[in-house]
Amino acid sequence: MATIDVPTPVPSPAADADSLRNAVQGWGTDEKALVEILGRRTAAQRAEIRRAYASLYKESLLTRLHGELSGHFQKAMVLLATDPAERDAKLAREALGRRGDDRDAWVLIEAACAAAPDHLVAVRRAYRSLHGSSLEEDVAACSAFQEPLRKLLVSLVRSYRCAEESVDMDVAKLEAAQLAEAIRRKKQPHAGEVVRIVSTRSKPQLAATFRCYKEQHGSDIEEDMKQYSSSQFARMLKIAVWCLTSPEKHFAEVIRYSILGLGTDEDALTRAIVSRADIDMKKIKQEYRVRFKTTVTDDVVGDTSGYYMDILLALVGKE
Repeated sequence: MATIDVPTPVPSPAADADSLRNAVQGWGTDEKALVEILGRRTAAQRAEIRRAYASLYKESLLTRLHGELSGHFQKAMVLLATDPAERDAKLAREALGRRGDDRDAWVLIEAACAAAPDHLVAVRRAYRSLHGSSLEEDVAACSAFQEPLRKLLVSLVRSYRCAEESVDMDVAKLEAAQLAEAIRRKKQPHAGEVVRIVSTRSKPQLAATFRCYKEQHGSDIEEDMKQYSSSQFARMLKIAVWCLTSPEKHFAEVIRYSILGLGTDEDALTRAIVSRADIDMKKIKQEYRVRFKTTVTDDVVGDTSGYYMDILLALVGKE
């Protein structure tokens, strides 16, 4: 469900590296060429281009992009050209250095829950390599996040979820009842059993559990979280549930949030589009259209401009 429009035939990594070199050399930068190349290659192809560029020109493509570009376009292009695990590790580090509001928690939850289990392992590895400490330890030590949210975030970023597709329906029914006991009756979404279930079970197992929950109680678990608790913890638990089972809901909301109001939250907009273009942007666009009665493309055009707009539109793809 990616939206990257890769040309046919696709140039070799060396040819793309050469084109990028020409685009950033001399007195001016050819931004259009950068958009045309990096905006129309998959993550795997961009990785090959990075390696080819470093081998041919003995410098980092990321360093060159950072030095040649500026503003929101610079950040988008650098994030796009960065290895996905390294990108999420850097974004997590930035989030830990801020105020600990909902948007900062989103970054950590996305890295932990919105991709395959092996991606989180790669993020943790990249984080330690870049920063010399573990992601789990830094989240646990982050005073910006208060308990019990911090406990949830620690549990999510240290998780080793099983990737297999098998589901135990007896466990699903039992844990659906345990979730309902904590959320509906006790109004304690932060209960230990809730954190354990959400942070350890495989995505297929969780999907089965949440289906059982709705069958047993007539409402989605995220609806009950909102109804029975207004805490930051409950809001972030809902985001974790979305990222684990239907991430298009969360990222559609992030994009919409980023463009509402008097100013645009370019960091959130860039992160959502860059990180999901290779994964599920088509589903996000569908969700966005149904929920907000407009399109991602129209809202990006209405709230951004210049080459920054061009790279976002290239990644969003046709609508």
